[in-house]
Amino acid sequence: MVVSKRHPRDCPRINIREPWDLQYWSDRWNVPRQQVVEAIRRVGDQVHDVAQALGKN
Repeated sequence: MVVSKRHPRDCPRINIREPWDLQYWSDRWNVPRQQVVEAIRRVGDQVHDVAQALGKN
């Protein structure tokens, strides 16, 4: 049985309950993880919306 490892960029949403997902986007946008969490709470979990909220278009 082959298990494929999901990559955060494959999903249009950010899951703040998954530490690896949150860490990926924090590193990609070069912002603290807490800043990503706060943006998600303001605008929702869509990657595009969070990027805009962080000024990372």
